[in-house]
Amino acid sequence: MKLCNVVQKRTGRALWGLLRFALMTLLFVGCALFPPSQLQSNRAKNIILFIGDGMGVSTVTAARIFDGQSQGMKGEEHILPFERFEQLALVKTYNTNQQVADSAGTATAIFSGTKTKAGVIGIGPEAKKRNCEDALNYPLQSIGEIAKRRGKSVGIVTTTRITHATPASLYAHAPDRMYESDKHLPQDDWALGCRDIAWQLLNSQSSSGLDIVMGGGRREFYGADFGGSRRTSNEDLIAPWLAGDPLRNFIDDVSGLDGIRSDEQILGLFSESHMTYVAQRSEDTPEPTLSQMTSAAIDRLAAGPDGYFLLVEAGRIDHGHHSGIPAYAMLETQALARAVETALKKVDLDDTLVMVTADHSHVFTMGGYPTRGNPILGLVVENDGTGEPNAAPARAEDGSTYRTVQYANGIGAIASLPRQDPSLGVHSRAQALFARRGIGFDGSVSNSETHGGEDVALYASGPGAEGVRGVIEQNLIFDIMMSAYGWSSAK
Repeated sequence: MKLCNVVQKRTGRALWGLLRFALMTLLFVGCALFPPSQLQSNRAKNIILFIGDGMGVSTVTAARIFDGQSQGMKGEEHILPFERFEQLALVKTYNTNQQVADSAGTATAIFSGTKTKAGVIGIGPEAKKRNCEDALNYPLQSIGEIAKRRGKSVGIVTTTRITHATPASLYAHAPDRMYESDKHLPQDDWALGCRDIAWQLLNSQSSSGLDIVMGGGRREFYGADFGGSRRTSNEDLIAPWLAGDPLRNFIDDVSGLDGIRSDEQILGLFSESHMTYVAQRSEDTPEPTLSQMTSAAIDRLAAGPDGYFLLVEAGRIDHGHHSGIPAYAMLETQALARAVETALKKVDLDDTLVMVTADHSHVFTMGGYPTRGNPILGLVVENDGTGEPNAAPARAEDGSTYRTVQYANGIGAIASLPRQDPSLGVHSRAQALFARRGIGFDGSVSNSETHGGEDVALYASGPGAEGVRGVIEQNLIFDIMMSAYGWSSAK
């Protein structure tokens, strides 16, 4: 009996030794064939986040058709570059205090991982809007601030003012999105320690080290003596920023993109306010396109050894919709698609996560029963009883023609009856049901079209894209990006 026990013990030890040897051999071979850099290949070295401001699902659908028709197709069968991405989710966009969101609250949710109030930049939901003390007490860290602190290069490209809500949410903290310059910032708040967004971009520790920032908004950095909007007429924020480091460069036209060096900080301001709509650009414009800015930003950021984070915003999609001019929104969405295409040619999806989404939607819709291939911005032409296109546009019950695209509210509202036939053309407004009365920050009245409250899409490809699926809260985009980098916390 004792002999049997001894044999069993020795046999067990021998088997365990063989098993341990086999495991060690497998580990050694695995490390040789797949070094650590490959074993961690599911982590992203770089992230590029494209935001089409106001690019709801109906906008994507219409822009897909518009882009296809501009290439001679019927349009419906076309696919935009980012629609080929393998991962897709629907994103809920509400703010903590609004059912239909604004860009400041949604951008803050995307960049910080925390949903917050409408109209605030980079501060938590506990803070009251326009309350400086609350803003100082409840700041939120953005993915841009975290990435910069961890050694990554960080850049912003936008077609809006770079102090506008979406780009500002990556680097600034403000109790009101309107504090782009100190023009609207109460002087008492300055005394408490709050600063306007333009000042923060060039002076705060968290943002003054951004590697490349390009867009519009020169006026926010200068006083009236230089054509700007700041409270002090002779103020110039850019000159002292340039003087603070010899490796800083300011550019103000497209030619400046050619001279960007890999070791420079770049500030590019190409217009006084927002950049010019694609529909209004002249052939000799000094402004770069969104694709040109995206390409230059990737080249600059890729020079850093530790990877990068890049935000690219097609911000004027939103403005086209607010103005009720669908062609403007379509052309801006088309420009975003081209910028995505440009990026995909320059990056390796083995180490770069590319995501495309919107901050919110608009009350923009496609309707009627237009025949297949009907011009998306044209009048509805229906099919006859045999299923073939009619020779003339359809007429509504009131006897007037109508367009495929229209708005639930906005500037193009029907003001009187009988309704007239809608106007057509690139610069024409689509008709709307009613004109909302909105009161601006300065007391002005606006009838602009409003945002929509439905979910928006999130498209993703690259390492970490597998986290993009289902129906998600908007703040989870931050978690997806953090996970893609392999970061478990913001510290």
